Order: sequence, then C-alpha cells, then structure tokens
Amino acid sequence: MNKTIFITGSSRGIGKAIALKFAEKQYNVIINASSSSDELKKTYNELAKINTNILALPFDVSNYDECKKAFNTIFSKYGGIDVLINNAGISYIGLFNTMSPDKWERLLSVNINGMMNCSHLALQYMVGAHSGNIINISSMWGSMGASCEAVYSATKGAVNSFTKALAKELAPTGIRVNAIACGAIDTEMNSFLSEEEKQTLCDDIPLGRFGTCNEVANLAFFLSSEKSKYITGQIIGLDGGYT
Repeated sequence: MNKTIFITGSSRGIGKAIALKFAEKQYNVIINASSSSDELKKTYNELAKINTNILALPFDVSNYDECKKAFNTIFSKYGGIDVLINNAGISYIGLFNTMSPDKWERLLSVNINGMMNCSHLALQYMVGAHSGNIINISSMWGSMGASCEAVYSATKGAVNSFTKALAKELAPTGIRVNAIACGAIDTEMNSFLSEEEKQTLCDDIPLGRFGTCNEVANLAFFLSSEKSKYITGQIIGLDGGYT
C-alpha cells in the first residue's frame, strides 16, 4: 500500500518541489493552496502525469474548521496520513513600527496557527498508528532574526520551538518531528530582490549561491525515510553555511 503525504502551500516553490519528489516515489500526494487556485490546478495536472494518486485541496490552513474538513477528506480517501509537511507560509518585508496589526496577525495565523492546526489533525491518526513524520519548513531567520522581517523571524522561531517540544512529546509514540531551516532559496518569495542584492547575499553565503527547491525536497524525503529514523526534534539548516 502506498504511503500518504500532505504538503501545505504546495502549488509552487518549495512545496511543489516536495510534492513532485514524493509523487515520483509513488506516494499518495495531497497538495494545497489557499488562494492560487490556477497554480494549484496546474501543479495537480503536472503531478498527475507521473502519479495518478494526487489530490488537490484548496483551503486556508489558518482556519481550523477548513483544515478539519480537509483532513476528513484525506482520511476518507486514503485511510490515514504518513507524512505531513507544514510548508505554507507568508512573509512581510518592512519596518515593524510601520507594520499594521492586521498584517502581523495574518503572519502569526498562517505561519504558526496553520502549522499547529494541521499537526493537531494529522496526529488524530498518527498517534493511533504509532508512526508518522511531521516536517516543518522553517527559516534561518528563526534563530538569527532578520532586519525588516521581525514578525516573520518571530514566527519561524516559534516553528523551531514547537518542533523541538512536540518531538519530545511524541517520541514515545514513534512519531518524529523535525524542521528544515532554509536559507536563501531560489523561490518567488525572494523575487523582490534585485540582481545586485542577490549577488550581495550570495557573497555572504560560504557556498556562494542560493539553494534550490529540489535540495529542500531531497532533505524532506530523507527526513521522512527509514534512513533517518533516529533523527527527531532537530532544526536542520539548509543555508549553504550561512549560519
């Protein structure tokens, strides 16, 4: 029987790369987006060419009721879930003192509540099965902090703390929880940078380049596999040596 994976925020970028990786490995793959329905459909069609067991669920991970409906659909169709990738996230670039409360509340809701909502619901199956993997996509800024990204950095710091605490809580059940702390990855989230700014950042990265979405996907696959069965509660940096 094929294993089942659910990747939040997977219509593009890192989430899409992870979905493609697991689809190639013949997992049942559930993808998600809250607003980019056209991109979600495009990704679904791309995945369906290599794997027929693909399900696309458009919903907002920050809304627990919407999450619950989605997980009920997953459990009904596939009987459970083996891997959860909490990838959905948003960012905000700007000075904190000019940021409005509604903007930081949205970041907190998506980046933290979204992770907690999906983890809570996935565990309704995983705990009974005494197995499962939760992988949270974090950022190097969660430990370092980034100027003009104070709230985003705070949300990723929360992701890291949640990962470590939940891993300890769930270890006796055989469920593993880890996070990938991404550095500068070549995604649309970094498209606001000019070529000069990108080069300046690359100059500060010991390996001298941005990471790729495929490199994140490869690490996520490793962390979900039997090859990493003694790894839990870890915040694994994927940043080219930046931190």
